[in-house]
Amino acid sequence: MPEFVLTVARFGFLILLWIFVFTVVGVIRRDLFTGGRSKSIVASPRGVGGAVLQGRPAKVKRGKAARQLVVTAGNLAGTRITLGEAPITIGRAEDSTLVITDDFASARHARLVARDGQWFVEDLGSTNGTYLDRGKVSGPTPVPLGVPIRIGRTSLELRP
Repeated sequence: MPEFVLTVARFGFLILLWIFVFTVVGVIRRDLFTGGRSKSIVASPRGVGGAVLQGRPAKVKRGKAARQLVVTAGNLAGTRITLGEAPITIGRAEDSTLVITDDFASARHARLVARDGQWFVEDLGSTNGTYLDRGKVSGPTPVPLGVPIRIGRTSLELRP
């Protein structure tokens, strides 16, 4: 009987090992072979106000609401996304709102969320970080109009 238990344990371990290998291969394949397409969504804040960037008040254009997210640098330069109510996810994953093919971007790199008339950017645990102007984003941070959001070599801005 103990020899039978040992044989079953060996096969069980072997099955668990193969499940782990297939899971790792699937994650790597999904991360490497994501498509470079972007989707349009609709998301809308009513205005942007009073943001503080690196301990100093940011220049905020009062009375103007962000209506577009514009890619200003990188492979997708010139791409525009109309903003509405839905959050915007940015990364290399195929299901991201803005799919960027930057080598320094993670699969799910960052997210833009509208709250109380302001847009906030938050890093989703990326390896290389998300930067607002020259400061690294460590939590949900308000994004003023015209201030660049950098993800690797890709730069984005909120525009009226």
